[in-house]
Amino acid sequence: MTKVLLTAFEPYDRWPDNSSWMSLMELTHWYDGPVELVTRRYPVNLLKMSERLRADLQAGYDLAIHCGQAPGSTVMRLETVGLNLRTDGTEILPDAPAAYRSGLPLAISAQKIRDAGIPAAVSHHAGTYLCNAALYLSHHYSAAFSMRTQSVFVHMPLAPAQVARENSDAPSMSVPMTSAALAILIQSLVGSAT
Repeated sequence: MTKVLLTAFEPYDRWPDNSSWMSLMELTHWYDGPVELVTRRYPVNLLKMSERLRADLQAGYDLAIHCGQAPGSTVMRLETVGLNLRTDGTEILPDAPAAYRSGLPLAISAQKIRDAGIPAAVSHHAGTYLCNAALYLSHHYSAAFSMRTQSVFVHMPLAPAQVARENSDAPSMSVPMTSAALAILIQSLVGSAT
């Protein structure tokens, strides 16, 4: 059976909820796919997240799907590249590769999500924040310790409740829709990761 690590982040800054964790929790209420699914919620802190991710990956997963919210995004964004770069311009890890690129068929997965009526796109840059660090470190730990784990990061829009709380007209996507997109992504990637 394919082992999948599915991660999300805790609330941060002005957000009392995180759409990534909301989607992940929604998915666990109904998903019954042919995988062993393990979920984790990571702190919004580079050192703590890095330590927990490294420990979690030691359990030996086929796939690691990391999720985070992207205020302002209108689509589910499947990130292909993790950079060894922090927001301040320094490296996440000294003397490590500059970037890792996912070998997963993300364009096919994005199309399957769109075919289900859910806006999705492949993105080639996960930014320089913690989301990028999660993707980069997931690839790096897998390579450094000769693990079979293949990784992807998914940026998702805010949930409607988050936008309403802000009294904003920012784009949003329903939690049932984002969780459905995650299920489609898992199903799409299962065959390519084993």
